[in-house]
Amino acid sequence: MDDIHAPTVSSGPTTSGHSNGVPKAQLSLQELIAEKDRVEAELKALGQVLDSHGVKMTTGLTTLDGFPRSDIDVPQIRTTRARIIRLRNDYKELMDHIEKGLHAHHARLQQQQAENNNTTAGRSLASGPASSALEAPFAKVNSIVAGSPAESAGLKVGDSITKFGWVDWTNHEKLSRVAEAVSQNEGLPITVKALRQSATGGPSESVEMQLTPRRNWGGRGLLGCHLLPL
Repeated sequence: MDDIHAPTVSSGPTTSGHSNGVPKAQLSLQELIAEKDRVEAELKALGQVLDSHGVKMTTGLTTLDGFPRSDIDVPQIRTTRARIIRLRNDYKELMDHIEKGLHAHHARLQQQQAENNNTTAGRSLASGPASSALEAPFAKVNSIVAGSPAESAGLKVGDSITKFGWVDWTNHEKLSRVAEAVSQNEGLPITVKALRQSATGGPSESVEMQLTPRRNWGGRGLLGCHLLPL
């Protein structure tokens, strides 16, 4: 007969600051996020093991006279609790590395944006200031799939895209650079700016959001939206 209290997930690597033999500090941001998702899944499964015994992390495992309780699998619970504690420490370390990685990622995006703005400014010297033109829309959101990364980010049908990471109207090349930015930043947030028609019929308002391309959202593509070039 199967043991109904057996864990439903195999234990991952022990706490050592490494993942598959690679120090966490050397993992890419995508790899850190994937490891975070794995740890979260294992913690959830181990929590279900405790739930199946009807205990929590702080539930007593001995009787009033100091003997192990006979109504639960005490060794299994102790092993599960120890694993949860190690994973929680792993999770905290992972989140520290992810936070640093996100700061570095946004710094790179800002540097790319600054370089792109410098290039655009050089091209427009002959025609005078072009600050307003830098925010010109180059794509329109034609459709959005429910539950997609685009919907989660707050993008709406009818939005006119003015910035997609380092891509704007000067360099989108018929949206091919948008596809490039998406593929380069899978699992990472991209700053998106758009013009949105006012609900009261007034002038369009500028909105900004963080859109994270990902595959495992339940639909096709990394964004779940369709853009049309303007």
